[in-house]
Amino acid sequence: MIVVGAGIIGLACAWRLARCKIKVIVFDQGEAGGEASWAGAGMLAPGGEMDEASPLTQMAMCALAMYPAFVESLCAASGVAIDYQRCGAIEVARSDAEAEALKQRAARQAALGIRSERASHTAGVALFYPDDALVNPRDIMAALRIACARSGVVIREREPVAEIFRDGTGVRTSAGVYRDDGVLLAAGAWSSDLIPDFAVTKTKPVRGHLIAYRAEAGMLRTILRGGHTYLLQRDTGTLIAGTSTEHVGFDRTIDENIVEDIRERASSLMPALAGLDPVERWNGFRPGIEGGVPMIGKLENTRIWTAFGHYRNGILLAPDTARRIEELVTGAT
Repeated sequence: MIVVGAGIIGLACAWRLARCKIKVIVFDQGEAGGEASWAGAGMLAPGGEMDEASPLTQMAMCALAMYPAFVESLCAASGVAIDYQRCGAIEVARSDAEAEALKQRAARQAALGIRSERASHTAGVALFYPDDALVNPRDIMAALRIACARSGVVIREREPVAEIFRDGTGVRTSAGVYRDDGVLLAAGAWSSDLIPDFAVTKTKPVRGHLIAYRAEAGMLRTILRGGHTYLLQRDTGTLIAGTSTEHVGFDRTIDENIVEDIRERASSLMPALAGLDPVERWNGFRPGIEGGVPMIGKLENTRIWTAFGHYRNGILLAPDTARRIEELVTGAT
């Protein structure tokens, strides 16, 4: 199997397929995990994203339930320690209108199995989502690289795929032609451009900025959200604030005005940050997709499988996506 894309989706799928004794080679135009998987904050938080019944909500809930075992098996396979915290999340409403909207959303979510309860917070009315969690995506990627290598997966970095053969029997890269009995397309925001002859849902980059503070470990013990702002803290003490939503193509420029806006919002949500300067700022390209539902499946009459378009939830959905791809490829549904 040829996998196009070495982000969290591509490598999670590659690792799972390799454990089924399938020979796997992965290509990426840059470094493995160097795009959205590197840039993501790592929230595993259906409570902050989902509030209606949909295939995406079902995937998210399934993936969240899979995460403890996913992390445990990945740690065992790689020897890498992974910062995974089932810490819950507090969602703050700072006006009567926001409080009413939060109350109504909680009622819709309860019907979906997303638990929440009233909480107190200095900034206003709040809900606590006990099942939301976080993980460090950079830990996950470091572990996946090692686990894949130990399972026999070959990862070819900085070798972009220029063409996927229409029947799925191989690819052409910057270095030559590779043949195999199937191709899995998991190239994030670049995916639909690699299969222009197929009527597939189009992908697009959605840029988002994040900033990080150096803070005392344990300063923030849950995810903290308010409106379009969130805060979370790694076990190392690094405290991350985000984010923005920008439709600017593949422009990697750091916009200092956006950075300052995130800083102001973060300080408003957590006043203890007001006197701190960010020690890091970065952005990444979320793999947006029309309709908002990832394209996970097989292109008709081909040997091309697809796993792309996860937008904000690629880190969360990785274990469930890998399970689905394994079942599709092996027929073990």
